[in-house]
Amino acid sequence: MAVKQKAGRLPVVAACVASTIALGGVLGCGNSYRPVVNAINPVGPSSQPEKYALALADPGNGGLGVATLIDFSGDTVVGTLNTAPVPSFLGLSTANEGYVLHQNTGLVEAFTASQITPANPTFITRNVTSTTLPAGSAPLTALALPNPGALYITETGTSRVAAFTSGAPPTIRQELPVGQNPTYVVGSNNSQRVFVLAAGTNPGVSVGTATGIENNASNAVSSTIAVGRNPVYGVVNVDGRRAFVLNKAGDAASGTSGTVSVINVQGNTLDTIPRIVVGPNPVWADVATNINELAVVNAGDGVSAGSLTVVNIPLCSASTVTTTNPACDATNPVDAAGFGSVLATIPVGINPVMVAILQDANKAYVANAGNGQPGTSTVSVIDLQRLVKTADIPIGGTLNWISATSGSPTGKVYVTASTTQIATVIRTDTDEVSATVPLQGYGVAIKVTAP
Repeated sequence: MAVKQKAGRLPVVAACVASTIALGGVLGCGNSYRPVVNAINPVGPSSQPEKYALALADPGNGGLGVATLIDFSGDTVVGTLNTAPVPSFLGLSTANEGYVLHQNTGLVEAFTASQITPANPTFITRNVTSTTLPAGSAPLTALALPNPGALYITETGTSRVAAFTSGAPPTIRQELPVGQNPTYVVGSNNSQRVFVLAAGTNPGVSVGTATGIENNASNAVSSTIAVGRNPVYGVVNVDGRRAFVLNKAGDAASGTSGTVSVINVQGNTLDTIPRIVVGPNPVWADVATNINELAVVNAGDGVSAGSLTVVNIPLCSASTVTTTNPACDATNPVDAAGFGSVLATIPVGINPVMVAILQDANKAYVANAGNGQPGTSTVSVIDLQRLVKTADIPIGGTLNWISATSGSPTGKVYVTASTTQIATVIRTDTDEVSATVPLQGYGVAIKVTAP
């Protein structure tokens, strides 16, 4: 499919090159420009930031779950701890608070995802605390926000969302009624409110809803917004002013394509541009904050290649007032020119399930679960500057989670699979598998802690 070049890309590159020249060639522009610098004195390699990958695994047969902490710089295991059997979801806050849900029992476990020193470790089983939701709650997903200190958990069995005070152990504050079959909570530390997505009485047929909850101590329900059919996931932009809801079954107007509903978080209503048409069966998304783009994974039919739709999502601000954006308001930015336009739809692998974008916004990595045939489980690498796929990296097993993080001299991508007992590590400078790490169970999820 033809690619629409985003306005403003070339000036950014030109500015970067100009900055490089002005500073004597010591700066690079992403992964495509790496000047050679002759050091005056001998220097060692750049140190990697201190952070970890946190993986959750289930050994099966009723065995205890296993959380594994992997050192980012050396790809070594620095600690493991046990959870209750049958872990179903892993949550991680930017304060490195880890949460494990157990959908079958309603158990919520909490721990700190860090390793102080080998002599004084914090990532150990005896430091895991827990609480239990009411019978039949069937917790599905969790969103942990250290500011204002809240943990939101969707209860599919009772059509409620539980609001906890974050920490270990989390303390339940209240349970709030939402739409039937809640699936996900959308929000961030910056968002004035969070939105609980629900698929309705007949998922895929019913009109879904997003229930607005004030993201403060009151946690008051403040809105119920109609979105598309079968909303399954959502993200917010960098300042928390827009929420993007992925409707897996689209809506009546889009036909077979999926849609993204856009919510004005401050206005607590659908945005001026209320929806964006993407590909069939959108299931996951990530935001490239540096370039104001939304990347949406479209699973497709599970037989042929899925796709990644890249959408332009800029907001105007006081510093970007133009003749096309005369109504810019620094306290409540409106959609800038081009907001909601599709820049490209890029074919990826079969049955893509998730996308992760590097913090520098140069690349996106898509996990393709495949169709069970050899060679169909891959990670597709997308160049977000040129909007093209540059590689398909073979990975074993049925992929179910992917996380990406920048670093120096290289960033890394971590992948788990529900049918293998390893985490796969990919270097982002070479886009090749550099290590595999044993997990003592089948992969459930993997996330990266804040540095």
